[in-house]
Amino acid sequence: MVKLILCVLLLWHTPERPRAGTHKDSLISVQTTNQGKQWSNGQVPYKMSSRIAQIRLLSSHPEVYEPCDDSFALVDALLADRKNLLEHQPTLCLELGCGSGYVITSLALIVGQEAHYIATDINPNAVRVTRGTLEAHGVHAELITTNIASGLEKRLAGLVDVIVVNPPYVPTPEDEVGCEGIASAWAGGENGRSVIDKILPVADNLLSEKGWLYMVTLTENNPSEICLQMKEKGYASRIVVQRLTEEENLQIIKFWRDFDSQLEAKGMVANKTVSSRVKESLLSQFHIMPFLRGSNKQQ
Repeated sequence: MVKLILCVLLLWHTPERPRAGTHKDSLISVQTTNQGKQWSNGQVPYKMSSRIAQIRLLSSHPEVYEPCDDSFALVDALLADRKNLLEHQPTLCLELGCGSGYVITSLALIVGQEAHYIATDINPNAVRVTRGTLEAHGVHAELITTNIASGLEKRLAGLVDVIVVNPPYVPTPEDEVGCEGIASAWAGGENGRSVIDKILPVADNLLSEKGWLYMVTLTENNPSEICLQMKEKGYASRIVVQRLTEEENLQIIKFWRDFDSQLEAKGMVANKTVSSRVKESLLSQFHIMPFLRGSNKQQ
């Protein structure tokens, strides 16, 4: 409830991010914690840590999207996976679309400054705001104004251990995608997938052999299809956090390279009927099973 109130206060002077609609037909059970948040998958929420970015220390700008439910859900997923992240010992972490800097700052506080951090955004105002947020928290990241990771593909190919991204996922007309200003933070085109579908191959190219991708998705984005696309590239996946709000059903999905999935991916290339069976399985299980993976080994 505290975050919801803070979010409303922050948005008083910032244009509201459009929402995709109300979802009353979810088949996933939901628990409400004493903080007023909604959690699914039957998981007990990870104890909130002070080692995340503080709202009062965030920089802001009228043309920069400020953190709200989706941003909080992504950071909550990082907190829920904190033990795994610390054991993972990433050396290079990247955020695509840093906005206010809330997520990359929280990641740096969770993992520690032993890792190197890079954050990108197509909005130059967002880069400036992120710099202020990082400085206010005493952490550092390399900041680059670019579209997704344009110009960084060769430099970072196969080197990034953790990628976090809260992409523009709201379904909008295609001509709104990539527009200037704050709208670039949410305009996702048809089914909210235009930018997401560009991010997936970029992430595949940049991730190291042990690389992990944390991505925010919306039900309208067809997340089971996204998981299938990544499975065809050799990735397993699972939902770390599911957040139901009054207007959205958000999933924070974690992807990682998986040997069994890589074998299945080779089979998909050799026999397209295998892909069809896998797709049918994912579509039937996504709304009733919290985990989607190629093996029993959970990351």
